[in-house]
Amino acid sequence: MKKQHLSLVSLAAVVGLAVTGCGGGTQAARDRPTCPDGEIQFGIEPYEDPSKLKPAYKVLANALEDELNCPVNVEVVADYSAEVLAMQNGKLDLGQFGPIGYVFASNRANAEPLVSFGTSDGKLSTYTAGIWVPEDSKIENIEDLQGKSLALGGVGSTSGDVLPRYALNKAGIQESDLKMDYTGGHPEALLSLVNGAVDAAQINSQTLATAKSEGTIDPDKYKQIWKSEPIPNDPITVRGDMDPEFKKAVEEALLDLDPSAVKKVGKFLDVSPPGPLVEVDKKTYAPLFDLAETMNLTEESL
Repeated sequence: MKKQHLSLVSLAAVVGLAVTGCGGGTQAARDRPTCPDGEIQFGIEPYEDPSKLKPAYKVLANALEDELNCPVNVEVVADYSAEVLAMQNGKLDLGQFGPIGYVFASNRANAEPLVSFGTSDGKLSTYTAGIWVPEDSKIENIEDLQGKSLALGGVGSTSGDVLPRYALNKAGIQESDLKMDYTGGHPEALLSLVNGAVDAAQINSQTLATAKSEGTIDPDKYKQIWKSEPIPNDPITVRGDMDPEFKKAVEEALLDLDPSAVKKVGKFLDVSPPGPLVEVDKKTYAPLFDLAETMNLTEESL
């Protein structure tokens, strides 16, 4: 299958726009390599309420179990850095990372991207970072944020931290020139704006879609003053020191999943209706490696 590479023309363009196998399964599944330590450990970054994420990923994990004939345990980790550390320490076999989280997981744990989420026409899905303000706000562009308060998601988040801060830097605004509040997650940042606690908030396209469907925001009451170029959606990765045959088996199993297995997860990622998972590699996320280098980000940045 052809690997999906997102073409981001330049870094500036990124921010330029405002036990053993369980019973059953197919013969192919029974021929898969033995489960690592009897169970696959699959970590997920907490980009949404964990109580909502875990049931959605359990559907995906159950389908993966059927393909591999191997139990899959899903854990939503505490934060972005915790997942990187868990994979580095061999506690996770698979992990879905945000794009910037993947950069650090690649560097620290040799995480290898296998697949990401495809659209119904088989293309790699994307999302955008954004900064929003109330519709009646006098803030019209990112330069107007000087001296204002801005709600961000979690430290190390691609759309909830790194890209908005890079955009501010490109606009000539020092972080000391405004009040930045890390709220602990994308939904929390959105609610800070809705509740009037801040002048502006980062809200990415995925969080906005979920909030609209749940009725927690009326988009007509807000306006977007900055928007990034499309960001390639999260990769599902495998720990680099895993057995090559296992890596291959997992990749094939993920690519074989029916779109119905990723439908619930796809809603959180604004991929609806979803297509099959699509193959990706390190080159797909090259602009994010460039971004991390440009901003001098280190593991401590998480």
